[in-house]
Formats: sequence, structure tokens, C-alpha cells
Amino acid sequence: MRAEQVDTADVRAAGVVLDRVGVEIDGAVVLHDVSLALTAPRTVIIGANGSGKSTFARMLNGLRLPTSGTMTVHGLDPRTDAARLRRRVGFVFTNPEAQILMPTPAEDLALSLRDLSRSERDARVAALLEEYGLADRGDVPVSGLSGGQRQLLAIAVVLATDPSLVVADEPTTLLDLRNARRIGELLLSLSVPVVLVTHDLELAARCDEAVLFEGGTVRAVGEPAAVIAEYRSLA
Repeated sequence: MRAEQVDTADVRAAGVVLDRVGVEIDGAVVLHDVSLALTAPRTVIIGANGSGKSTFARMLNGLRLPTSGTMTVHGLDPRTDAARLRRRVGFVFTNPEAQILMPTPAEDLALSLRDLSRSERDARVAALLEEYGLADRGDVPVSGLSGGQRQLLAIAVVLATDPSLVVADEPTTLLDLRNARRIGELLLSLSVPVVLVTHDLELAARCDEAVLFEGGTVRAVGEPAAVIAEYRSLA
């Protein structure tokens, strides 16, 4: 169940590979000796607060860069290909307000689709609003949306650009139970690979692979039930 280094061209092109990666922030070591190879459709990251989960997640689309070791995400090195990586990896924050930039849902989606022609953009925005249950909220101020609707919008914005990987950092933490379940179901149903950071162990158990962080490094990786059991043993 321990992390094992896998060094193949196929894995490097299709998944996430880290080899002895470390991250130091303001002189403090946040991650150290992280070696992983992730190719599962749905990978969950679990661990206590401060264990390094969010820092790891932010490295996957270049929001945080490693200070030692090597890593690739779908064949891209965050140090040299950060801009390309962010176009390919969609990131869902805990608080959707961190990524919603425009006054209304329709405008926010249109911003992500600005490279399309006007007619294509309008059609795509309408389709996304319908798909994510926001068809009647497209022109409503974002401030008038519920917490669940804001997170749905944030996910729709991320998916609008057809990412190769979606990373979600505790996306259900600020939601009530009904909306948390709705967002969890949506993320697990995506057709692209998902890396999910969560404290929701029921949701974690439904993923294909689990990674347990402790003290800034990987303690265990493998089948979710076994990794979750090890996490519980630490409490």
C-alpha cells in the first residue's frame, strides 16, 4: 500500500508523476520526499489539516511549484510549462468566490469561452447553464446564488474549457449536506480524470484510488478502503 515510483513514458504522458518532490514556503518545509504515480480515473487525497494535501493539489496545475525533485502532469513540467498546464488542468477551489470573476453566471462562463465566436459562445453558455441546473439563473447576480449554485457555476466554468484533468480542493466543505452530495456526485461522474481533496470519507471511499498524506509526505496509497482504514488508525 506504500507509494511506489513508476517510471514509464505512458504514465508520464497520461497521468501525474512525482519523484522525491519537496516544497518549501518562506523557509518552512511543507512537502518532502513525495513520490507518486497517479493514473486512476478518480483519485482522492486525504489526511489531517496541515498534512500537505492542498499544497500537493495546487502543484497539479502550477499554482504552487516544487522546490526540489521532479514532476510531470499529463506530460507537462509545472516549472517550464505552467501556462500550458493551467489550460489543461481545471482547478475547483473550496470557496467558489475565489474563481468567479464576473457579475453573473452567463458572463462568467462567457469569459472562459472568449476565444469562441459570439454565436458559438452564446450557444455554449446556454448549454452549460442548462446542464448544471442554472438555466434560470444565467443573468442573476452571482451574489444572489446559493452556496451550492455558486459551486456548480465554478465547476461549470472549469469544465467549459474541456480540461484534461480536474483538481478539486475540498469543494464540499462550505456546503450543506444536500449540496455537498450533489457536488460530490457531479465530480465523481465526470468523464475526465479527477483528483479530489476531501475530508468526506464516504465520498473518498467511492473513488478508485486513495492517497494519504501525513506530515508533508505520502504515508499510503492504494485501494480507498485500506487507505481510509489507515487514516482512521492515526486518529
